[in-house]
Amino acid sequence: MSDVLVLVGPGLAADEALLGEIAEREFAALGVRGVITHVRDAADVRARTRTRRGTSPEPDPVAALAGPPGQGSGPAPAGTSDQESEPARTGTAGEGLHVSAPAAEGGGLERRGARARATVIIPGPEEDIRRLMGESLGLVVWLDIWRADGIVVGEGAAHVHGRGLGGLAWAIRHAVHRLRHPYQRISYGPHHEQRADLYLPAEAREVPGEGAGAAVAPLPVGAVRVPVVVLVHGGYWRSVWAADLMDALCADLVERGFAVWNLEYRRPDLHGWEAATADVAAGLDALASAGAPLDLGRVAVVGHSAGGQLALRAAADGARVVLAVSLAGVLDLVEGDRRWLSAGAVAAALGTAATHMPDIAGGAPRAATLPGRGWWAGDGHEAARSVYDAASPMLRLPLGVRQLIVQGSGDDLDLLDFGRRYAKAAHDAGDNVKYLEMVGDHFAVITPDTPIWRATAQNITDALR
Repeated sequence: MSDVLVLVGPGLAADEALLGEIAEREFAALGVRGVITHVRDAADVRARTRTRRGTSPEPDPVAALAGPPGQGSGPAPAGTSDQESEPARTGTAGEGLHVSAPAAEGGGLERRGARARATVIIPGPEEDIRRLMGESLGLVVWLDIWRADGIVVGEGAAHVHGRGLGGLAWAIRHAVHRLRHPYQRISYGPHHEQRADLYLPAEAREVPGEGAGAAVAPLPVGAVRVPVVVLVHGGYWRSVWAADLMDALCADLVERGFAVWNLEYRRPDLHGWEAATADVAAGLDALASAGAPLDLGRVAVVGHSAGGQLALRAAADGARVVLAVSLAGVLDLVEGDRRWLSAGAVAAALGTAATHMPDIAGGAPRAATLPGRGWWAGDGHEAARSVYDAASPMLRLPLGVRQLIVQGSGDDLDLLDFGRRYAKAAHDAGDNVKYLEMVGDHFAVITPDTPIWRATAQNITDALR
């Protein structure tokens, strides 16, 4: 049986050889076996992912992941056992393309003693999305190559949309990480994006918890609470990017002995700026009721790209953290808008532009003008002043929290500039700040096997222990 099955829906306008190349690279990098093949319609999808009934001493690992809504793992539904699909077709383009890579030694998707299975479905424009997602298909990563806002996914499923064909790579990674690493999904609000995935190191998983919204369970004698790393993903505040960006860091940090709180939040392109900032604050507060052995006196908030801005802003707003980390963060929002960063992402997120605002000489920190906000006075743009003054980390200095600013030297030159200037401004404002710049691009800082991430992880370890 393949570890990962990629089903390509009818009517998809994409080069099949390119799909195979993308998938094969991911299979090899992850050390899994995979197949990519075509399906005719919704019935064909169900046939290829159907559950076979019978008896087995082992719970079905895939069905378990499709368990209770709002939770990433749980007991298998009654009456289910091994799940396997029809054998995937192989042949010429248009009929099915088979690509595979041998599992690395000690790798593969092993869960509770059984070979686990992930399914990635790529629909074509002729597919009926709601009908396909109306039935539980075990673990499904649904990849749209067009925007499909408002589609509610089925149980045990993740929605990865709007990333083009590159989204196939992210979908495969997400499928594999979800199968390899146990977690609990916890809601901190009524919207489906107000959630976090809690990962615990092995020694902490034996401690009973009461689930989402409950008080922390009493610990056994001798039990030790573990430090926590809160991850805030980036993506220039756009809904096309989500918390799956941080999956690899979750696995790496858990292996280092940390609890990890991978935070999702409503993005401002669909919900407005206040929703995003309020969600990050609420998500951090929800740690106190996560029902796990967490040491709330040793919490670091780590944000990537736009998430770096959100992380440092949360620290400035008084979040209970001892360390705030920016990984390639967008730390100067005024200059970010003036330079039209990512095609106007800053103004689009905040709902107002900063291009009309006067210069801040030398990028002076907020501390220099905070008492009267003199440089804003009389400019006639009170709403913009208020939003940028609260949101931009550069204008919130000093934060009063220990900070680590991480920047790859091969990243966007504007982000490199922001990181260097912010670190200097924070130091001049009296903050305890360390600047770490090493070789790497924008994603090297969230890739576990890179030197820049290993150095970052060591700094987080030193700060929390």
